[in-house]
Amino acid sequence: MIYRAAIFDLDGVIADTARLHLAAWQQLAEELKLPWPEDTEERLKGLERMASLEVILGEQGRKFSKKEKHSLASRKNKRYQALIRSLSPRDLLPGARELMDWLNKSEIPIALASASKNAPAVLHALGISNYFSFIADPEQSAPKPSADIFLAAAHGLQVEPDLCVAFEDACAGIAAIKAAEGMTAIGVGCKSALGSADYIVSSLEEFAPKDFFLSAIKAAAIR
Repeated sequence: MIYRAAIFDLDGVIADTARLHLAAWQQLAEELKLPWPEDTEERLKGLERMASLEVILGEQGRKFSKKEKHSLASRKNKRYQALIRSLSPRDLLPGARELMDWLNKSEIPIALASASKNAPAVLHALGISNYFSFIADPEQSAPKPSADIFLAAAHGLQVEPDLCVAFEDACAGIAAIKAAEGMTAIGVGCKSALGSADYIVSSLEEFAPKDFFLSAIKAAAIR
């Protein structure tokens, strides 16, 4: 199978921005005097902001009104946005820039399918905005494991879903890709946690793009 486009999640795939989210959530939990179970980090993977807040609040969530919850989520987000300013290209995970360089030179279009509403600012801070032809809007899509955001990314690139390869580090994200009309899922991270992915690599450094993509330049020469 020769694929025509690449779609990426952000946190944990391109950069370790998850640590910044985690720091902001931990600070909020401390202020509210809430417990922090050992599996909290894993449970937060792939979740959008309000769903993450429900994980943080746990059983205490019943005590907060909808308005109060939105205020808490906003407080956390302001802290996260402050932390984003500390990001630089040095925070890219191993293999990320090299893979995007290869895709760019091979004229393979790239899209982002992240639940983060701050994704454009993160890409800018990392110095990789220019690689992305399309950024799917998480506010226009149902949260993962819905396939919505991956389908939106494929549509934005004008490439059929079954001709796209998508990269994820969370179970909910892998499930979303698998539901996206034939899209191929590359799990990035722990094999035991991402077993339903079509392929699994420990980092983007291990991914061999030549095994999946036909350079647009070569494709034009063949035609």
